[in-house]
Amino acid sequence: MTAILIMAHAPLASALRDVAAHVLPEAARELLVLDVLPSWDGPAVGAAAQAVLAKSRGTPLLILTDVFGATPCNAAQRLADGQNVRVVTGVNVAMLWRALSYTHEPLEALVARAVSGGTQGVLQLAPQGPQFQTQKPPRHDQEHVDHQQ
Repeated sequence: MTAILIMAHAPLASALRDVAAHVLPEAARELLVLDVLPSWDGPAVGAAAQAVLAKSRGTPLLILTDVFGATPCNAAQRLADGQNVRVVTGVNVAMLWRALSYTHEPLEALVARAVSGGTQGVLQLAPQGPQFQTQKPPRHDQEHVDHQQ
């Protein structure tokens, strides 16, 4: 089983865990989160990440971060070893739900599923005007009788 850690600007990591719990409550309990506070510098984030990483107990780990090049992503990249710890950035709800659904797969497959879920979850929708329902004309047959008083 692969562990998942969300490292993101506070309070996004915890909020994503809460969203995951709506649909996948069992899996969300296993989700590791690290909300990076604005006051933390690089070394502080690294130390907090190492502490959370210790909770994965050596199992393969997928780290999901919010923004490429930001502090959480940079700290996660320092943890990645390409074998047991991999990083995917740009986390969204679709990516998280997909990843949580496949933690039983090997890390490499889970990375592909997470990226796929994240990209498939981003769509531009066409603008749509208000939907006006037309009223059905009254039926004038024996089976339909309206009694209006």
